[in-house]
Amino acid sequence: MTGWEILVYLAHLATGVTCVVIALALASGRRQHGAAIKACIGALSCAAFWAFAVTGLGVHNLLTALGLSATYLAWLWMLYRMFGHDARDKNLSPIRPVVAALALVEFLQVAILFVWLQYAGQAGAELLIARFAIILRMLFCIGALVLVHNLYVGASQEARRSLQWPAAAMAVFWLYELNLFTVAYLADAMPVLLRDLRSVALLAACLLLGIGTMQQGNELRFRPSRSFAFQSFSLLIIGGYLVVMVVIAQGIAYAGSESAGILQTGFVLLASIVALTVLPSKKLRGWLRVTLSKHLFQHRYDYRAEWLRFTNTIGRAGPTAPPLPERIVQSVADIADSPKGLLLTPREEGGMALAARWQWPGLDVPGQALTEEGVTFFEDSQFILDLDDIRSGQEQGIPKPAYPDWLLSSEDAWGMVPLLHYERLVGVVVLARAPTARRLDWEDFDLLRVVGRQLASYLAEQASQDALGEAQRFDEFNRRIAFVMHDIKNLASQLSLLARNAEKHADKPEFRADMILTLRNSTDKLQALLARLGRYGAQGDNPRERLALHSLIAKVVDQYRAQHNVRTLETEECEVRADSEALEQSLAHLVQNAIEASDENAPVYVNLRLEPGCAVIEVSDSGQGMSPEFIRTRLFKPFHSSKSGGFGIGAFEARELIRAMQGRLDVESREGLGTRFIIRLPLSEASDLIENFKAQADEVA
Repeated sequence: MTGWEILVYLAHLATGVTCVVIALALASGRRQHGAAIKACIGALSCAAFWAFAVTGLGVHNLLTALGLSATYLAWLWMLYRMFGHDARDKNLSPIRPVVAALALVEFLQVAILFVWLQYAGQAGAELLIARFAIILRMLFCIGALVLVHNLYVGASQEARRSLQWPAAAMAVFWLYELNLFTVAYLADAMPVLLRDLRSVALLAACLLLGIGTMQQGNELRFRPSRSFAFQSFSLLIIGGYLVVMVVIAQGIAYAGSESAGILQTGFVLLASIVALTVLPSKKLRGWLRVTLSKHLFQHRYDYRAEWLRFTNTIGRAGPTAPPLPERIVQSVADIADSPKGLLLTPREEGGMALAARWQWPGLDVPGQALTEEGVTFFEDSQFILDLDDIRSGQEQGIPKPAYPDWLLSSEDAWGMVPLLHYERLVGVVVLARAPTARRLDWEDFDLLRVVGRQLASYLAEQASQDALGEAQRFDEFNRRIAFVMHDIKNLASQLSLLARNAEKHADKPEFRADMILTLRNSTDKLQALLARLGRYGAQGDNPRERLALHSLIAKVVDQYRAQHNVRTLETEECEVRADSEALEQSLAHLVQNAIEASDENAPVYVNLRLEPGCAVIEVSDSGQGMSPEFIRTRLFKPFHSSKSGGFGIGAFEARELIRAMQGRLDVESREGLGTRFIIRLPLSEASDLIENFKAQADEVA
C-alpha cells in the first residue's frame, strides 16, 4: 500500500469515527434540538456507514455504492425535516414535489447499480451506464443545492443563526459532489484524486453539522416567500456557475495529461471557496431580490403580506409596545426596507419638529426641523422626496426648504414621506437608506403615498382624542373653579356683612378699629383671589396700559425676597404696554417655579435687558433642569404636572397670558445645570406701532 493510499484510508476512517461520535452525542438525549434531530442522526449514521465501507470493502464494492446512495437520501431527508420543523408542513406544498423528485432520481441511481452488475464486462454498456449515473448525480446535487438555498433564505432572521451551520454543511457536501461529477462527465472518467478527497469534504460537512446541531439555538422557522419560483431562481445561478466551470474545465483539458489532474483539483477547490463565499452574501441576496422583483414580477411588493405586516405593526398594543409615533415610523420603514427613521410633526410656532425616532439615535435634529415653506411644498405637491436624486442634481424645481441642510448633509438620509390628512400635512417620515441601494420608483411612491394617508388618519385621530380629553379636563376644571368661586363669594359676603355690623355695634373703639382693619384686609384678599379665579377661560380680556416694567420686576422680587434668595443683576428702565396684573401673575409663577426647583441657598436671578424693539425678562435658576422631551411634550401642556396635587396649568397659563400681550415665552434648560425662562414683550412704542398698523388694515378691509 502506497503512502497516498494510506492517507486516503485514514481520511475515510477519521470521517467514519467522527460521524459516529457526533451521532452518539446527539442521541444521548442531553440536548434538545427540535424535530430534525433524528434526521441528523440518520444522516451522520449513513455517512459513517459509507466511510467504513470504503475502508473495509473498497470504493467499487456494491455495498459501498449503496451506502453512498443511502447517505444522499438521508441527507435529503434531514434537509426536508428542517423545512418541516415547528409543524409548518402546510406551507411546504411547493417543496414536497422537489424532494420527491430528487428521491426518485436517487432510487434510479440504485437501479442503475444493478443494471451495471448485469452488463459488467461490456465496455460500451458500462460507459453509457456510467454517463447516465453521473448525469443523475449532477441533477440531484443541483436540486439539493437549490433546496439548501431556499432553506436559509426563507428562514426568519433569528432562525438563520441556527440554520447557518447545517446549511453550510449540506452546501459543502453537495457542492463538492457537483464539482466531482461535473469533472467526471467532462473527462468521461471518474477523477481519482477528487474521488479520494471526497471523504475530506464529507468530514468537513459532518463537523459543520455537529457544530450547528449541538448549539442551543433558536427554533427553525421557515417562511416561504411569494412563490417557490422566486426562491428557486438560484437554480439559474447554479446553472451559470456550472456552465462557467464546464468552459474552464475544457480549457484545463488542453493543458496536458500530466498537469490536468492537479489543475482540475485546484480549480475545484477554488470554485468551491468562491461559491461558499459569494453566494451567502447578504448584499448579493438583496441585489438579487430587488432585480427579480423588478424584472420577473408585475409588482415589486406582495401587497397582502405588506398590509398584514403594516396592520400588525400599527395595531400592536400593551405596556411593552412602542408609542404610536414610533410604530408609524417603523411601518413605513419596513415597506422600504429602511433600517431606521424619524417622524416630524407640526409645532405650534409653525414648521415641524421632531416627534419620534426609530433606531436612529445619532442624528442631530434642530428644534425647527422643517420650515413653514417646506410644509407648504409637501401639502401642495404631495411629493415623496428621494434625497439621493437631490444630491445627484436629478430633481429640479424642488424648493430648498423642502430638504433642510441638516438632513441633506446626513449620508444615511434617503427619503421623505409626507403624511396628509384631508390635504393637510400632519407629519413627515424621514427614512434612512436601505442596505441594498436603489432608487425609489413609481410603485414605491404609490404604496408609500397610500400608507402615508392611512397613517395620517391615525395621527389625526390621536390628536382629536388628545384635544377632546383636554377639553373634558378643562370643563371639569371650570366646574371645580365655579364651585370654588361660589364658596369664596359667600365667604366674602359674610365677611363684608360682619365688617359692617362691627362698625355699628363694637363697644371698644380700639377693638373696633382692629376688627375693621383685619376684616377689610381679608375681604380685599378674597376679592383679589376671586378676580384671579374669574380670569380662567377669559385670559387677556383686561385692557393693556403703559407699564414701567422695571418697577413691576422690583415688586415681584421684593415679594419673594423674604422667602428665598431672589436677585436682579441687571435692570434697564423701560415701558411696555401690558396687563399689569396678568404680567405680574405670570412673572410670579415663573419665579415660584424657579424657587421650588432650586436648592435652599441657590439664588434665583430675575434680569431685565433691552433688545431692538422689545424688552427681555429672564428668570434663571440652577436647579435640576428639564429634558428636551419634557419641554416638548409636557411643560406647556395643561393638566400635566410634576408636582403632587398640582393642576399643571401654571406654565400654560403664563404662556397664554404673555401671548395675549403680543409677547413670547421661551425656555432653555439643561438637565443638571438649570433652567432659564425668557419673556419677550414689545416696547410701548413698538406696541403702539403694531396697533396702528392693525387699525389701518381693518379700515382698508
